[in-house]
This record gives sequence, C-alpha cells and structure tokens, in this order.
Amino acid sequence: MRRGTRRGRCAALLTAAVAVSLAAAGCTAGPGTKDDGRATEPERSHSAAPASGPVLAVKVDNVRAARPQTGLEDADVVYAEPVEAGLSRLMAMYATELPESVGPVRSARESDLELLGQFDRPVLAFSGAQSKLLPLIDKAPLRAEPADEDSAAYVRDRNRQAPHNLYLRPDELLPKPSGAAALTTGFTYGKAPAGGRAESSHTVRYPSASFTFTWSDSRDRWLVAMDGSPARTTDGGRLAPATVVVQHVTVRESDFRDFRGSNSPYVESVGSGHAEVLRDGRAYDATWKRGAAEDGTTFTTEDGKPLNFAEGQVWVVFAGRS
Repeated sequence: MRRGTRRGRCAALLTAAVAVSLAAAGCTAGPGTKDDGRATEPERSHSAAPASGPVLAVKVDNVRAARPQTGLEDADVVYAEPVEAGLSRLMAMYATELPESVGPVRSARESDLELLGQFDRPVLAFSGAQSKLLPLIDKAPLRAEPADEDSAAYVRDRNRQAPHNLYLRPDELLPKPSGAAALTTGFTYGKAPAGGRAESSHTVRYPSASFTFTWSDSRDRWLVAMDGSPARTTDGGRLAPATVVVQHVTVRESDFRDFRGSNSPYVESVGSGHAEVLRDGRAYDATWKRGAAEDGTTFTTEDGKPLNFAEGQVWVVFAGRS
C-alpha cells in the first residue's frame, strides 16, 4: 500500500520577516559526529521492519557562504545534486535521528519530487520554490513544509547573512525519528563484495563545485571536502560518511529557470546506469537501477549480486553521464 492522501498545503516563498536569532529561539547545532564503529551484522535492507512515520527530507544550502552546515552529520543519507550556475545543493534524509537544527535551508527543485517518490509520504522541508513549481509540489505524494511566516519550525540566525541563515527545527515537524524502515531507498548493508580496487581519494566535479572523499584508516570513514576545503560540522568535526556512491545519471534542462534566467538542471534518478561505490578504502564498479519513481535504487556488482554498503551514513553524489 502506498501513501495516504496529501495534506493540502503549499505556500509561497518565505517573505522578508523579522529575523529571529537561533540563540534566542533555542535552536542549536545538532549532536556531534556519530560513532565510527561499523556493525558486522548480516546483509540487510532498511525496509525489513515497519516504520513509525515518514522520513524527513531537508534541502540544504551548499555554497561557501552556507558552510559549515548544521545537522548534516546526523543524516542517514545525503544526496548531492547539481543546480544552476554549475553549483551544488544537498538533500539530507533523516529517519533514525533528528538533530536539534538543520540548515541553512534552501529551495526545492523539480527533480526533487522524482527522487522523493521512493519514500512513503515523506516530509519535505524547504525555503520555497518557483511559483510555477509550487503546484507540482502540492500535487506530489509528500507532505510539503515550506518556510511559512507562521511556521514555528524555522528560525533565522542573525549572525549569518540571508539567504544563508534559515534553519529548521525538525522536532516541530516530527515528534520522533521514524526509524530505519522509513528509508525505502533499496540500499543493502553488510559484508563488502570481493574485488574492488584500493582508492584513497575520489573527486567528483561540477562546473562550479566539487566533492572530494578521502579515506581515513583511523576513522574507517571517507572525509569530505567541498570546493577544495574540508567539510566540517558546526562544532568543528569533519563530515565523514561510511559509504559514498557516485551515481552517473542523465542531467537535462528542466522546465524551470531561476530568477536570473538560468535553467535548473533536472537529475533523472529513474532508469539505470553506472556507479562507483566507495567503502572501506576501496572502490567498486556497480550498476544502478530504479524502475519507477515509487521504487528504491538497487546497486549490483558485475555478477548481478547486491552491492552492500558499509553501516553508517551514505552520501550519493549525482554526476552526469560521461
């Protein structure tokens, strides 16, 4: 059984309101970096047990002025996508833990709706969207939570410059984490496959942005750098996922443009193609497949077996097909 009926709510862009300080509102950075230990349990899928609620998806700013971001270290999955002017934006997915604060929060894009189709009525937190896109968000099988003037879920940090200063309080949207089963991504976790190749560093480049993942033996994690600088949490720790997926997809022009007239890229996350999966200091060639927007994405080895991810946070970086 798929999703229930969507609550009829869609709002226009956040208007210029009186800024509210994070400190005054009690909105603080999320907890520190998670435990680096990796589980040794057998292969599993997050969809094995029923979820207690929806996954929370938050659109997160990723230009230099937005860093360091808050709450990314607590996400179960982080998607990196190309946006206008060759820049990048993030979508952070929360199911097993809700940090106190996430941000800076930015606007949604058309291809976000296709990506989110795999989840059961997810909650989408975003700062706004183009007026022509809002009706599509309203019709999508999700619960839209834009930054309305009357929403208690969003606050402004007076110590940062707009528009890079809008933050979400997740507990205003969800009473508690929904559980790992809300992550209907199609990913499997467990023992690493045979083969692969040793890889200490991997870089993905967009026209005006880049992601570099460097393996740390001491942490058993991939240390993230963005645009050539170490990616840190608000409290100074390093962003460090256990698994990194470089998913090669078709990136085409969408039907929408930004206020400068630049076309918004559309990431086609339904289909199939090549991917590299980075885990345990090794890189594995994989085939990804997603048959429909309602399906998760599977990753398989050359012999067609599921390619297990390491336990812990996953980053999926969408890259154009070469």
